[in-house]
Amino acid sequence: MNIRFYNGRILSFVDGTKITNEEVWVQSNKIVHIGNNKETDIVWDREYNLNGNLLMPGFKNAHTHSGMTAFRSHADDLPLSEWLYNKIFPLEAKLTAQDVYDLSKLAIMEYLTSGITANFDMYMFKDAIANASLDCGFRTVLSEGINNFGGDAQTVENDFLRFNKKDSLISSVLGFHAEYTCTKELLQQVIAVAHKYKAPMYCHNSESKQEVAECLERTGMTPTAFLDSLGMYEYGGGGFHCVHFTDQDMQIFKDKGLWVVSNPASNAKLASGIAPLNQYNGFGMNIALGTDGPASNNCLDMFREMFLATSLQKLYCDDASAMSAEKVLEMATVGGAKAMGLTDCDTLQVGKKADMIIIDLQQPNMQPENNIVKNIVYSGSKQNVILTMVDGKILYEKGKFFIGTSPQSIYEKANEIIKRLKVD
Repeated sequence: MNIRFYNGRILSFVDGTKITNEEVWVQSNKIVHIGNNKETDIVWDREYNLNGNLLMPGFKNAHTHSGMTAFRSHADDLPLSEWLYNKIFPLEAKLTAQDVYDLSKLAIMEYLTSGITANFDMYMFKDAIANASLDCGFRTVLSEGINNFGGDAQTVENDFLRFNKKDSLISSVLGFHAEYTCTKELLQQVIAVAHKYKAPMYCHNSESKQEVAECLERTGMTPTAFLDSLGMYEYGGGGFHCVHFTDQDMQIFKDKGLWVVSNPASNAKLASGIAPLNQYNGFGMNIALGTDGPASNNCLDMFREMFLATSLQKLYCDDASAMSAEKVLEMATVGGAKAMGLTDCDTLQVGKKADMIIIDLQQPNMQPENNIVKNIVYSGSKQNVILTMVDGKILYEKGKFFIGTSPQSIYEKANEIIKRLKVD
């Protein structure tokens, strides 16, 4: 579609968090003009009056497990190891590819209501995830999650090659589940794939104290140092969670330009800890935000992640100035895009893909307009998302979804799945 957005505010992230009064024109799936109105031969399918509201890049959910929507509010209030091994893994073994397809659609709906235009998804049945995203028109980066329970290096390589050729909405990044779920031999084989293609690699890293302690006992090194010794980070990448880092771990991430993808809500709920994001930021490390999966969070809401990312740092540091709203908003948008390799839809610029959202400023929680950016982070919520556009297509607007499937049918499928799995 060709859409002209006018009469509003623009937060492009080209010049930090500066907000301007400009028009944005979208032709097909790309931004073709940002600036004042001018003569054009473009025939508009729609001219969208922003009515003073804010147009900005969509949020990027840089770590999630979409198919785990089946386990939302199941097995809560348990420590990570017990939750994962005794409650989640046994049920996951019963999931089918069709289940993951249907459950991923449910997650996509939630992403859209939260202004999320792309996700970094680590889960099983990757074809099902990709097809759900394509059928909805959503953008997904697939993150490999193999472990001792399934998968091998050849599969990782094959998936990496075929998904990066599948469609412009789908891409793939190399990885594995975690150091503690993979043998050294498996890690070496997968890391060899990264070296072959000179490609970045991600995994869960230092999520809990127990994980770090057990790795030290096995290898004499932290997970970060051990994986670095195997050559995992030679071509970039990073880690999900990264709650318990040593100074050496921080130095490795900084020196190699790696990305910390923090998941404040999940880490707090599972009592895994508070990642020292303010320290990471001050040290010059790259940081992005993710929700983690809906089994551990339990919602897929970037507004809640942003608020926790800043407020927990203020508490952790005993410093109300820690982790500014401006930095956190950047982590949730541009930071996530860069971590995921989505440099063609990180900011609003001519030539970039039109992955954008409209934030409703005409609601009580956004008034008065002392500082729009701070309002978004400190008082904003999903209710402020008017529209979510991915690749130039409106997928969500004012409570309605345009994803090719009715919401009720998706809800019915999800509930049928949990009945079959006998989730209490």
